Amino acid sequence: MEKIDKKNNIDKTENISKIDKIENINKIDDQNHEFENDVKDVTVNNKAPGKNTGRLKKILLLSIIFFMVLLLLFLWLAFTKSGRRVIYKIAGNVIHQGLNKEEIGKENVIIPIDESEQYKGKKDNATDTNVSDNTKDNKDEENKKEPRSEENVKNFLLFGVEEIDNAKNTDALLIASINTNDDSIKLVSLLRDTYIESGDGKPHKLNSFFSMGGANKLVEVIEDNYRIKIDGYAYINFESFEKIVDLLGGIDIELGEEEAHYLNTTNYISNPAYRNVSPGWNHLNGNQTLGYCRIRMVKTLGGTGDDYGRTLRHQRVLSAIFNKYKSKGLIDLILITKKILGYVNTNVTQSQIEKALEDIIENKIFSMKTMRIPVNGAFEAPLEYNGVKYPIINDWDANIIELYKFIYLDTEEDARKNLDLYR
Repeated sequence: MEKIDKKNNIDKTENISKIDKIENINKIDDQNHEFENDVKDVTVNNKAPGKNTGRLKKILLLSIIFFMVLLLLFLWLAFTKSGRRVIYKIAGNVIHQGLNKEEIGKENVIIPIDESEQYKGKKDNATDTNVSDNTKDNKDEENKKEPRSEENVKNFLLFGVEEIDNAKNTDALLIASINTNDDSIKLVSLLRDTYIESGDGKPHKLNSFFSMGGANKLVEVIEDNYRIKIDGYAYINFESFEKIVDLLGGIDIELGEEEAHYLNTTNYISNPAYRNVSPGWNHLNGNQTLGYCRIRMVKTLGGTGDDYGRTLRHQRVLSAIFNKYKSKGLIDLILITKKILGYVNTNVTQSQIEKALEDIIENKIFSMKTMRIPVNGAFEAPLEYNGVKYPIINDWDANIIELYKFIYLDTEEDARKNLDLYR
């Protein structure tokens, strides 16, 4: 019995050992399986960062390339003349699109000369005399000399139109010249009462020609008499002028005692609520500024009266507007300019705008010089002359010489030679 029990115990022990070995083997297999899974996970995890790193590298590389392209584009646009011309072209297009553009032949803007008031009723009664006159006029036109024009000087006629009581007289007339010879903008005020003997045989004041034949006729008269080429024109009416000043936030003007009293006691400031100016510096809105520009019955601050005083006021206002415009930030300039353009009527082309921008910016033209024609001592101002009341009668030779010296930088001798050349 004992032997049997021992044998059974031995068998049990052996069985237990076998079971333990089997369990140990299973545990090892499980561990190996877990290890294999861990290795797979590690491999997978090692592969994922590799893919992400590759993508990040590609994104970073593309970002660097994009940034470099932008940087090179900026450097090209900002620091090369050809690049800046692209900017001028874009800006010129934006400005030109916003303007009220005019073309010869539009009835409401530029009236062809043979359809103006002076020719009404003559077409239907044409005679042989009329034909002879027309032939003579054509010959005179062919023989007429071109006015003075130079590559580095561009002249633009700027004027304001008075539309009170259906009138269309030009209340302010200025020639703005961009001169790249001395890098300046020059303003020449032309007195509106200047006596002109026109082609119809009747004398008129300079300010009447716009109502007779539109802007085209006015330009023709100025070229013929002042002997300079007008490269383009721009004009606004009183209402638009007020709005432009208001868009800029008003301007600062110094008033004398007489001026302040006059503005507060007359209707030159059309809105009675704004008749509250005072001697000294005033911040004027559009309505007040227009009233100031129209004064001519009292002397300016400094003692200049009549139309000469009004001309001086125009120059002061334009200088104040120019300085206020320059003081605006880039965003404000863009917004203001876009609104202002809609009030301006012009025949200036996009290429002219681009060239003007290039000339002003490339040459850093930020100064403005002013003069008046006629100059002192080169005119007469009778009460009446040839049926025209209170005209300004120019000594044309003397005034054109001074005009050439101012605009084209001529010496006295050169100005006289050019006067003979372009007379």
